[in-house]
Amino acid sequence: MGDIIKNMDIGAKGMWLPIGIACILLVYTVFMPKKAMGWREIYITIGVIGLLTWIANNIFAVFLNLVDFGNKNISGLGELITYSFIPSSLAVIYLNYLTSMKKWKLVLLFVLLSLMVEGTVTAVGYMKQNHWNILFSIPIYLVVYYMYLPLHYKWITVKE
Repeated sequence: MGDIIKNMDIGAKGMWLPIGIACILLVYTVFMPKKAMGWREIYITIGVIGLLTWIANNIFAVFLNLVDFGNKNISGLGELITYSFIPSSLAVIYLNYLTSMKKWKLVLLFVLLSLMVEGTVTAVGYMKQNHWNILFSIPIYLVVYYMYLPLHYKWITVKE
């Protein structure tokens, strides 16, 4: 039992912040007015974005050792929640409000929101940047919000 508690990394500095952000985003996702996203699209998006985020974690944090979350030797509860729910919830909210008329405004807003999440999680000490700078995230967020998520939405809404 002691190993389970230890592996959850509950004592990680600043872990409260990603858990709080994830809870707020998940509650908003559940109760937001559903404009473009139904429960089917939300379910698919959370799964796909969650998987892609864990793959990105393995590349950037594990293999390249660019960032660490909490204890760098274990993937604790905070890391699980951070990677599983924050990007997925942001993606669902973004796609729910996306229209071609306000695409750039939403892209810029969600890039800023993503940078704020990354910056605050770093500022409270939960995320440690080894060879990473928050500015490196900007092109990644731009590609995700401008190109990948609209393409993802087209794929999941195709009626066969």
